[in-house]
Amino acid sequence: MLDFDAIAKKCNLFDETDVEAVVNNIAALDEEYSREDLVEIYNYILSASHNPEILSNVIRFSDRFRFKSTLDVLVELLLSKTYTEDAALKEKYVNLRSMCAKAIANYKDTSALTPLLYCLNNKDEHYRVRLACADALGKIGDKYAVVPLIDVVKDENEKSVYLRESAASALGLIGDIRAIDPLVSILETKQGLMNKFTFLKERAIEALTKLRLDDNERVFQALKSSLNDESAQVRINAIEALMESSHPKASDAIKICLGDKNEDVRKNALIALYNIQGRDILDEVINLPSYVESLKQEAKYMIKEYEND
Repeated sequence: MLDFDAIAKKCNLFDETDVEAVVNNIAALDEEYSREDLVEIYNYILSASHNPEILSNVIRFSDRFRFKSTLDVLVELLLSKTYTEDAALKEKYVNLRSMCAKAIANYKDTSALTPLLYCLNNKDEHYRVRLACADALGKIGDKYAVVPLIDVVKDENEKSVYLRESAASALGLIGDIRAIDPLVSILETKQGLMNKFTFLKERAIEALTKLRLDDNERVFQALKSSLNDESAQVRINAIEALMESSHPKASDAIKICLGDKNEDVRKNALIALYNIQGRDILDEVINLPSYVESLKQEAKYMIKEYEND
């Protein structure tokens, strides 16, 4: 029978004058206790301590084992809120609860869906906690989370565009076809401040790529239109998504980007076409005068690197 009071005293658990020493004392318990005992000790500390730095380290220690009993304690920590006027301490608790969500995701346990969704849907919650919950829902991968994540992606009044990005990525991980329409709508919508929504478009394209919807014409047209986006990275992501598809017109769409004003876009288009068509596109770029010199040099490099073994 473990004596938690004695263990707490041995670790100086409640002496916050030297947090690093407390953490080192907890880490040293590995040398004395079995795996099962360590889990019980960690669960006790996670319930008894109120120091976010100590708790964060114990979460890291406990993640080696991932016992169901620890998952229950992590959920309690995620749902707990500490009210303090100290801005620095408040920030540490936000980090702690975000870390809880990430640790919960590692269990891949659907019993955690309800608390994660509760935090995700609470608009009064700190956006970083909601973001971590969105990521966790994607990693757990249960389709029960699809509709709430779609609601976040579609919510144009959502204050945090980063949260919408995480929700889009989570939908890609879950892989449910119900995500098609909201993800495509992101690409189809014209926004006034495009720089603010660039990453959201990138995440939407990445998610659509994971869904592998090669025969969906609306997806193809949205990706094709994204080749004209003002963001070079969005154009590159669209090229990669089209390359991964088996749409019969993918090559034609990508080929237009060989004349793009951005060198990186041109290079990625050439690589994509090489992966689809092989050596012929490299010879074409080298021999036709319509292509810029830097692209010709890239084609020659690719022949030397990949063709002349």
